[in-house]
Order: sequence, then C-alpha cells, then structure tokens
Amino acid sequence: MITAVNLSKAYGEQVLFTGANFRINPGERIGLVGRNGHGKTTLLRLLAGEEEPDQGTISFPKHYTIGYLKQHLSFTRPTLLEEACLGLPPTQQGESWRVEKILLGLGFTKEDFKRPPGEFSGGLQVRLNLAKVLVAEPNLLLLDEPSNYLDITSIRWLIRFLQAWPNELILVTHDRHLMDQVITHTLGIHRQKLRKLAGNTAKFYEQIAKEEEIYEKTRINEEKRRKEIEAFINRFRYKATLSSRVQSRIKMLEKQERLEKLTKPEVLEFTFPEAPMPGKLILEAKDLSFAYQPAGPLLIDQLSFTVGKNDRIGIIGKNGKGKTTLLRLLAGELKPIKGSISRHPALQTGYYGQTNVERLDPQKTILEELMATSPTCTLDQARKISGLFMFSGDLALKKIAVLSGGEKSRVLLSKLLLAPSNLLLLDEPTNHLDMEACDSLLEALDAYNGALILVTHNEMYLHALVNKLIVFDRDRVFFFDGNYQRFLDEIGWEADREDASSPQKDRTPSAPPANLRKVLRQEKAEIINRRSAVLTPLAAKINQLEAAIAALEEELQKNNEALIAASTTGCGETIAKLSKRNAEINRETERLYTELAKVTDDYERAAAAFEAELENLSTG
Repeated sequence: MITAVNLSKAYGEQVLFTGANFRINPGERIGLVGRNGHGKTTLLRLLAGEEEPDQGTISFPKHYTIGYLKQHLSFTRPTLLEEACLGLPPTQQGESWRVEKILLGLGFTKEDFKRPPGEFSGGLQVRLNLAKVLVAEPNLLLLDEPSNYLDITSIRWLIRFLQAWPNELILVTHDRHLMDQVITHTLGIHRQKLRKLAGNTAKFYEQIAKEEEIYEKTRINEEKRRKEIEAFINRFRYKATLSSRVQSRIKMLEKQERLEKLTKPEVLEFTFPEAPMPGKLILEAKDLSFAYQPAGPLLIDQLSFTVGKNDRIGIIGKNGKGKTTLLRLLAGELKPIKGSISRHPALQTGYYGQTNVERLDPQKTILEELMATSPTCTLDQARKISGLFMFSGDLALKKIAVLSGGEKSRVLLSKLLLAPSNLLLLDEPTNHLDMEACDSLLEALDAYNGALILVTHNEMYLHALVNKLIVFDRDRVFFFDGNYQRFLDEIGWEADREDASSPQKDRTPSAPPANLRKVLRQEKAEIINRRSAVLTPLAAKINQLEAAIAALEEELQKNNEALIAASTTGCGETIAKLSKRNAEINRETERLYTELAKVTDDYERAAAAFEAELENLSTG
C-alpha cells in the first residue's frame, strides 16, 4: 500500500494542492485527472522521488520498485533491441522475446530491432522509452501521456497490455477512452485537493458535481438563515426582555463557519462559425495518388471518395502511412501526382494542421496573432475569442514563444473561429489538450453543421463523430462507407488479428534434482502453513474494516442525496441533522482508514517475509 499524508506542493504563489491524503492499494489502476497546470505531472514526480513535497510524506512498502515514463531521451546501446533490453529486470536478463513482443505491440518492426536508437524520430524514441518502462515490470507504473506519438493500433495494444497489468498503475492521459478502458479508480486534483473514488472518470465527475450542488444549496440556505438571524439581532438588540435571545444568536453566528461561494472553474466553451453550403456535394477526389519523390513509393494510390455537405469522415491508420499527407492534399498544401480534387465553388475550409503550430509567430502576442489571421478581425473580436479559449485579460497579451503546447493548440483552434466554414479539416486536434478541453472540442464538433474530415487516434471521437472512414491499413488506403464500430465488426485492424493469433511464450523454470524434491516439498508445506496461520486473521480483519468503511460511505452517499432534497425544500433542521451525522461519519471513516493502513502494513510485511522464505527455498 502507498500512503500519502498531508501532501502539499506549490511553486511560488501557484498552489497545486494542499493537505492531500490518499492511498493506493495493491493491484489498483488509477486514472489521475485534473486541468493542465494543476499538478498531475508534479504529483507523478513526487511519487517517483524526483521532487520533494513542501509538506507531508509518501510512504512505500520495502523493496518497492517504480517505473516512470519520461520524455527525456538518452540511449547508450547500439541497437533498438539492446537498448530496450536494458529495461528487463535481473531475473529476466537474456529473455529478449519479452522485449520483442512489446516493441512489436508499440509499432516497431523486426527490421527496426537492429537499427540504432538515434536513427528514429523523436516520437519513436519516446515509444522506446515506454517499452523500457513496460518490460521492467515495476511494482508501480507511472505513465504520463503514454499515447502521445502512438497510432491507433498501438493505443489499442497498450489498452490490452494495461488491462492485464498485475501491479499498481497511475495513468495520466487526455484520452478519456483509453483511461476508462484501463482504470479501476480515479484520483482527481480539484480545487487544490486530491480525491480518490472507485470507478471511471464519468463517475468521479458526477460525484464531484453532486457534492458541489449540495454544498452550494447548503451555503445559500445557511446564508438565508444568517440574514434572518442578523435581522432578529438588529431588530431586538436593545429590547431588554429579549436580550438573552439576542446574545444567544450573536454567539451562534460567531461560532458558525461561513461557507465561501465556490468559484466557477474555467471551461472551454465555443462553437465553430458556419458558412452556408448550397450544394449537396462539396468535394470529390478521383484516383488520387501521391508520393514525395517522383520515383519513390506511393503513400496514396488511386484513392477515390466524395464528401457530402454533412459528412463526418475519419482518417485512421498507423503513423507514417499518409494520413497527414492526405489532409494536406485536401487543404491544397500539396498537389497530387495523379488524379484530381474538385471543390464546390462555395466551399470555405477551416484547416487545423499538425505543422500549423510552427507557423505561429513566436514574437506576437495571442491578440496580435488572432488579429493577423483576418484583416476584418477587430481588437474587441480578438479579445472575445481569446476569452472563449481561456486567455482572458492580461493572458491574451502573452507572447506565443512562452506558451505551452496545449496553449498553442488552443490558439490554433481559436483562429478557426475568425472565419465561417462549411468544411473543417482537423489533424489530431486533441494533442496537448487536457481531458476537459477535449470534451469541449467534441461538443463543438458534434454541434457543427458543416462537413468534417478528421485525423485522430482517439477512439471516443471516432465512435461519437464519424459516419465514414478513410483507412490506412494492410499496406493500402481505402474508403469505408460506414461508422467506426461497423469497421471494427466487419473488417477490423490487421494488428489486432496478428496480436490475437500470436503464440504466448511462458518462462518455465527447471525442476530441482529428484533427491531434493521431498525435502523441498516438506519445507515448502511448513512455510505455507505458517503463512496461512499468520495471514488469514489479518486478511479477515482487513475485510472487516473495508466492509465497515463501505457501509459508512454508503450511508454518506444516502445522506448527501437527502441533503439535496432538504436543500431544495429549505428544511434547516434536516440539513443540520444530516450535516452533523456526515461529520461523525467522516471522523469514523478516517479512524477506520488509519486502522486499515496499520493492518494492511502488517499483512504486507508478513506476506513479504514468507515470500522471501519461499524464494530462498526455490533458489537455495
């Protein structure tokens, strides 16, 4: 069990979290959520020991290992396979087949195994770092945006790998589909506090919203009651016959803690401006072919498709196969070597490209960049749009050069609001956005009445938005007239089929010599009996405590639902009674958690000792 107690961290005046307490139990897979800049990566660095908290402690079991995916790149071996094998634990040295399986799952080929790591792109080098972390099989796996630079088939492989992960895991990702497919619990950084709940991200945010609704209704009722008491005091302050009642109410107000109004978190809310489209067919590609070199291999070969005024087309496939190239052809940035692209005369395109971030002028402010997009853009309009994308006030005066990747992505998206369009071309728009911003973008695209052509590896977007596909798979590109689920049902990914049919290797230890087997069996049986005698009552106590905690948490949830009802009716007596009981529940729950931590520590220490005995027996 990992236990964090009274954890606080700040950078200057920016407080990330204070008084944070949480536990990670054996086998839990945690999704860490929160807005960009609110401390997710910092918390991972604290757990990895790369930073120290300002206050509080984090305790780990003895001999506990941590694997942390970093973006820092440093390689020392001459080949990809040798470098990845550095991640193997000591007990698996020489078992390169384990490494090969993970490298193949992450999109490398067998031909890549002998290539030097430095020859690969930055994105593939990050994948190599991920492979080294995964093969190490640590007790705690810390993954910060592992899907960055992964294509859709590699993300699907990673989901299956993490679903089978036997140890603890903390995952940070903007891809809600990936997170919810993997995690057992959600740990959220919200209003500078940490909160852990069982279940996926939707359940976490629903609970937070419910509790804040209760808080706000309670605050309003208490404020109303406070004003009534203050009015009584002011009216009868100098009336001698009521002086005792007045003094009683004055003391009541002095003791009563005033609930502060919750500030509304900034959210990305916008809609894409739409231009009318009189025709049903807005774009047609015929026998489209393209290669970057005249004699080079064709990335796109005789591709034909049409785009209707309300079509939602997803471009999907592995990295490096031509998805971005196709979008650049449709945007007019590249010319096909064969075939043609015809466009409706009324077509107005909004284009968000991966490389467009490099076209932002680093010396311009956000306002200046927006105003340079269109000659008709006024300062007031630029300020309004920048405010929609959370660059209000002086934030809009920040220079492009100092913005983070996510902030630059928001600037690029905001530029699409300066001109109406009837076709959006978007190349991986969710990169660098946090989960909340991804949700807002999904809502805006869902509400958009024009056509959409989208390159993405995010399966939630594919399921929610697209009705047709252009697929790069099986060494070809083809048009599929159907949604993503139908594609999975009828065709599926080649990599999924290969992964499902590949044989699984198992490491089989050699048996001890025959003359030792009887003695070893007897000693092993003795250890197992002693282990059972010690661990069974501890396990029973743990189950008892967990059941008691679960009962209290269930009562707390019912009380919260009752509080909502009482807050609606304004029943002060019921609110006071339930609030008092909730305080008692919280105190009792905290006491039980403290006891549970002690018993669990005792269990883990004893289990580790018996495990060491059994391991020594097998290797001695």
